[in-house]
Amino acid sequence: MSRTGDHPETAAARPRNAPRPLQGATDLLFRALEVVLVILLAGMVVMVFGNVVLRYGFNTGIVVSEEMSRYFFIWLTFIGAVVTFRENAHLGVETLVQRLGHNGRLICMILTDLLILLCCAVFFWGTWLQWAINATNVAPVSGIRMTWVFGVGYVTSIGIGVIALMRLIRALTGRITDEELSLFAGEGEAAHAVRERAE
Repeated sequence: MSRTGDHPETAAARPRNAPRPLQGATDLLFRALEVVLVILLAGMVVMVFGNVVLRYGFNTGIVVSEEMSRYFFIWLTFIGAVVTFRENAHLGVETLVQRLGHNGRLICMILTDLLILLCCAVFFWGTWLQWAINATNVAPVSGIRMTWVFGVGYVTSIGIGVIALMRLIRALTGRITDEELSLFAGEGEAAHAVRERAE
């Protein structure tokens, strides 16, 4: 295992030329995000299961739990998307990329990152446009402002956008490693390690 607790092959596929303090801070940030995901998932389980037990066993329930479990699921999904993108574990079709050589894979990576950045920009802009509307709406049960729910779009768009931008810069400056290209194409031990973790 690596120092950050990741599978060694997965850790090896990450950028190696980042400054050590910056890489350490990034690893710590994503470790904190993983803890947040665990807390959100545990909260969902407790609220849903607890509500079922209360309703069937005691003919009562926690009214706020149904609403908050939905919001927890939203946060879990969108924050998890950032963590999954960093691990290069999103679903992908590598049939074509695997048939290409080094330069072909690099071009595909650059085009992919450009498309991802475009999607992140649209996602961020849409969240921004809806901010004023969501700020005036409150949840019917918990009373929290809907900006706390849909504002997670900022986290996802910025998080994935920054990761894609950094990879794009390294691709354009020739600093992408062979391990990263193999992982991008779904080949090698690193890709196998990612699939094992996903299962």
